Amino acid sequence: MSKTLYVGNLPWSMTEEELAQAFSAHAQVLGARIITDRETGRSRGFGFVEVEDEDVEQAVEAMSGTQLNGRDIVVNEARPRQNRY
Repeated sequence: MSKTLYVGNLPWSMTEEELAQAFSAHAQVLGARIITDRETGRSRGFGFVEVEDEDVEQAVEAMSGTQLNGRDIVVNEARPRQNRY
């Protein structure tokens, strides 16, 4: 099984590959995605990293509050998506 981590305050220039690489030192990364604006294609400054269940706590503790490209990132377990209606 896997869990998804929310990663906030990402640098605008960060790529999905760089995000996955940053977390790979602390967890087995299954996937990473950065959320972009639909109209402009620019990063919205947050993303998600999918890791193995057993790596969740270690990844959150190791990465939360650290700097990526000069920005202090926020990491926690992602909440399920809620319907907007």
